[in-house]
Amino acid sequence: MGRKKIQIARIMDERNRQVTFTKRKFGLMKKAYELSVLCDCEIALIIFNSTNKLFQYASTDMDKVLLKYTEYNEPHEIREQTAEQG
Repeated sequence: MGRKKIQIARIMDERNRQVTFTKRKFGLMKKAYELSVLCDCEIALIIFNSTNKLFQYASTDMDKVLLKYTEYNEPHEIREQTAEQG
Protein backbone atom coordinates (compact mmCIF):
# COMPACT_ATOMS: atom_id res chain seq x y z
CA MET A 1 0.00 0.00 0.00
CA GLY A 2 1.53 3.31 -1.10
CA ARG A 3 1.53 6.66 0.58
CA LYS A 4 -1.08 9.26 -0.22
CA LYS A 5 0.20 11.95 -2.59
CA ILE A 6 0.38 15.32 -0.85
CA GLN A 7 -0.15 18.68 -2.46
CA ILE A 8 2.99 20.80 -2.46
CA ALA A 9 1.90 24.14 -1.03
CA ARG A 10 2.98 26.35 1.86
CA ILE A 11 1.93 24.92 5.22
CA MET A 12 -0.18 27.59 6.88
CA ASP A 13 0.12 26.36 10.49
CA GLU A 14 3.44 27.64 11.91
CA ARG A 15 4.00 24.66 14.22
CA ASN A 16 3.27 22.09 11.51
CA ARG A 17 5.52 24.00 9.10
CA GLN A 18 8.41 23.93 11.60
CA VAL A 19 7.96 20.21 12.32
CA THR A 20 7.87 19.46 8.59
CA PHE A 21 10.96 21.61 8.00
CA THR A 22 12.91 19.79 10.71
CA LYS A 23 11.94 16.32 9.46
CA ARG A 24 12.56 17.09 5.79
CA LYS A 25 15.84 18.89 6.53
CA PHE A 26 17.08 15.77 8.30
CA GLY A 27 15.91 13.58 5.40
CA LEU A 28 17.58 15.83 2.82
CA MET A 29 20.88 15.79 4.72
CA LYS A 30 20.69 12.00 5.06
CA LYS A 31 20.11 11.65 1.30
CA ALA A 32 23.04 14.00 0.60
CA TYR A 33 25.28 11.85 2.82
CA GLU A 34 24.11 8.65 1.14
CA LEU A 35 24.71 10.08 -2.34
CA SER A 36 28.23 11.19 -1.38
CA VAL A 37 29.10 7.72 -0.03
CA LEU A 38 27.42 5.62 -2.72
CA CYS A 39 28.67 7.67 -5.67
CA ASP A 40 31.95 8.98 -4.24
CA CYS A 41 31.02 12.59 -4.94
CA GLU A 42 31.39 15.88 -3.10
CA ILE A 43 28.19 17.43 -1.76
CA ALA A 44 27.55 20.88 -0.33
CA LEU A 45 24.06 21.61 0.98
CA ILE A 46 23.09 25.05 2.27
CA ILE A 47 19.67 25.74 3.82
CA PHE A 48 18.27 28.95 5.30
CA ASN A 49 15.02 28.62 7.24
CA SER A 50 12.28 31.26 7.34
CA THR A 51 14.12 33.15 10.11
CA ASN A 52 17.40 33.08 8.14
CA LYS A 53 19.03 30.49 10.38
CA LEU A 54 21.74 28.64 8.45
CA PHE A 55 21.98 24.85 8.22
CA GLN A 56 24.68 23.20 6.16
CA TYR A 57 26.08 19.82 5.25
CA ALA A 58 29.25 19.06 3.33
CA SER A 59 30.70 15.66 2.53
CA THR A 60 34.16 17.23 2.65
CA ASP A 61 35.38 20.68 3.68
CA MET A 62 32.60 23.19 2.85
CA ASP A 63 35.05 25.96 1.95
CA LYS A 64 36.88 23.73 -0.52
CA VAL A 65 33.64 22.63 -2.20
CA LEU A 66 32.40 26.23 -2.47
CA LEU A 67 35.75 27.40 -3.84
CA LYS A 68 35.64 24.63 -6.44
CA TYR A 69 32.10 25.73 -7.35
CA THR A 70 33.01 29.41 -7.77
CA GLU A 71 36.03 28.52 -9.93
CA TYR A 72 34.09 26.11 -12.16
CA ASN A 73 33.83 27.52 -15.70
CA GLU A 74 32.50 24.64 -17.78
CA PRO A 75 28.84 24.28 -18.80
CA HIS A 76 26.87 22.42 -16.17
CA GLU A 77 23.36 21.38 -15.21
CA ILE A 78 21.35 24.05 -13.38
CA ARG A 79 17.95 23.39 -11.85
CA GLU A 80 15.94 26.31 -10.51
CA GLN A 81 12.38 26.57 -9.28
CA THR A 82 9.86 27.22 -12.05
CA ALA A 83 6.36 28.66 -11.87
CA GLU A 84 4.90 25.12 -12.02
CA GLN A 85 7.04 24.00 -9.06
CA GLY A 86 5.87 26.66 -6.71
